[in-house]
Amino acid sequence: MSGLLAAVRYLTIVPLPGPHAGGGAGPGRGAAWFPVVGLALGAALALTARLTGALFSPLLAALLTVTVWKLLTGGIHLDGLADCFDGLVGRDAEHRLAIMRDSRIGAFGAIGLILFLLLEIAAVAELGPALRWRALLAAPVIGRATPALVARLFPAARAAGAGAAFRAALPPGAPALGLGLALAAAAATLGVVGIVAWALATLKALALGRFMARRLGGITGDVLGAGVEAAELVALLVLAAWAQLGR
Repeated sequence: MSGLLAAVRYLTIVPLPGPHAGGGAGPGRGAAWFPVVGLALGAALALTARLTGALFSPLLAALLTVTVWKLLTGGIHLDGLADCFDGLVGRDAEHRLAIMRDSRIGAFGAIGLILFLLLEIAAVAELGPALRWRALLAAPVIGRATPALVARLFPAARAAGAGAAFRAALPPGAPALGLGLALAAAAATLGVVGIVAWALATLKALALGRFMARRLGGITGDVLGAGVEAAELVALLVLAAWAQLGR
């Protein structure tokens, strides 16, 4: 259960007793539990969507739901996404890593975050009430199954970085277990389209991991966080496209 507690502390703002596992071995040790934490987060978002959908217009309900989404996670994956956007302007791998270590957000990071959140809000708003809560239940599970897989397949960019620590503490079966749980959740909540969303979201996280590994000489904790966000967005976009085609 220590792995589960570490995963909850790392992925959410839930005030559990014990040290926060920020970037060390704790998150890697609990990686197999990430989809379970994602399922709990998804349940909270599904409830939020039902409540806001009954009170507000689809766009405002989507905005409030995504706001709750990012607040519950403490924006941890958005931080990684912004750092990855900023790192794209670096001259070489060393310069890119230095930019990503800087706590200040740059123009690329700010613009990327704004566009990303607009896409996510619009995708949620496009989903009808019957589909929205199921999508919100599955997307966080799908996204949180990707860090273990990306960390297993790509080397760490820095020997002493968060990505290296995560990778070193990763249990052998965590990637397969996480992917299996995410697939089961997607299929159970969404059926065939859920399986498609799971597959495309996982491929997107892998593609991002490969791209950043080439740019940085390996992956970092920021890359793992960006992969979660990218996978969640792809899952929502697939479901929004499916809803549009069905109209």
